[in-house]
Amino acid sequence: MTVTLDREAAQRHTVRTLMVTQVLSGVGLAAGATVGSILAEKISGRTDFAGLGGTFQTLGAALFAIPVAALAHRAGRRPSLTFAYAVAVLGALGIVAAAVAGSFALLLAGCVLLGCATAANSAARYAAADLALPAHRGRDLSLVVWVTTVGSILGPNLTAPARPLARALGVDELAGPFVIGAIVLTVGAVVMWARLRPDPLLLARALAPVDEEPARGSVRRGLSAIRASRRATAAVGVTALGHMVMVSLMVMTPLHMVHGHASLEIVGFVISGHILGMFALSPLMGIAVDRVGAGRVAIGGGLLLLLATFLAGRSAIGYSHDLALGLFVLGVGWSATLVSGSALLVASIPIPRRAGAQGVSDLVMGMAAASGGALAGVVVDQWGYARLAQFCALLAVAVVLLGLLIRRSEAAATAVR
Repeated sequence: MTVTLDREAAQRHTVRTLMVTQVLSGVGLAAGATVGSILAEKISGRTDFAGLGGTFQTLGAALFAIPVAALAHRAGRRPSLTFAYAVAVLGALGIVAAAVAGSFALLLAGCVLLGCATAANSAARYAAADLALPAHRGRDLSLVVWVTTVGSILGPNLTAPARPLARALGVDELAGPFVIGAIVLTVGAVVMWARLRPDPLLLARALAPVDEEPARGSVRRGLSAIRASRRATAAVGVTALGHMVMVSLMVMTPLHMVHGHASLEIVGFVISGHILGMFALSPLMGIAVDRVGAGRVAIGGGLLLLLATFLAGRSAIGYSHDLALGLFVLGVGWSATLVSGSALLVASIPIPRRAGAQGVSDLVMGMAAASGGALAGVVVDQWGYARLAQFCALLAVAVVLLGLLIRRSEAAATAVR
């Protein structure tokens, strides 16, 4: 009884701490989301390069997923997440320096490092599940995803307030949001280091049954665990494809709007609505996973992504209600795929191999999104935004098919019981 109570108290403290840091990281990342592709186009002078900033940030999240997971495996969540935030601070400062120097290469390098904050956000949802009871795993995981709403909605709307800050520092006004991002991410790193005690992953291992295999190895064993489980493999596919659809459309939307003479404030409004969709309904997704299963939630997420591509694809250049609604639905569909896939992965992998498996999953998710983001700029430049939406629709159909496979395995497991 005492062990159970201690575990529940530690879980509550863990979730509260992660919720605070997620708000801060949400501001730090979203502050530059509105202007990222615009700054990339301005520095490079090429429209087809506009999506590379977001692509390299996503690539950075993928590349850092493995080091963050490996550090978590060796030393716990607290040092790994603090490290990730510290690297992201360097990335935000690098982007500011790139704006001053007019260096596109430095901009891309900064975006890679900034992507480490995304890697931290991804790992944080798993940290929320380390000590969670199986009946509440989806709920606890989704709460940490949900609270990012606060920071992520605030961030894109800091474009206007960041202008006087940028002028005071003597930098391009498009770099102002990244200055704010660096400050906020620094605060997040300090809070993570000071407050994430006891370490949830280390405590979960200590409380694991004594007959479980010892915690050794990390990424390679995690990959083996994923390959050995069809449910885990499908979970990785759902999160990766859902993320690819979201990133591909999202990174090119600001450019689609600005080319139609929409103001930065209107762009910020649309991106805020998109981010609201990504995070605000996450608790409902988590509750749904706990009650009806990950398969059904993944199917619903795929269908929502399909609807989003239809709405965005039919929108006129600039601002339109279809585009604003489509980006909101895109966020909701992403939320469903992320929560369902993540919860299923945790349930499918034993504790000693979870950190490595989660790192592999985030690597695949990030690489898929980076590929989509890189292609998105080329597709829009050559064939237009509508064609990009059609490409994303095919990926959404694949998500639905994976959801059906997961649902079938869940039904089979229930019949066996």
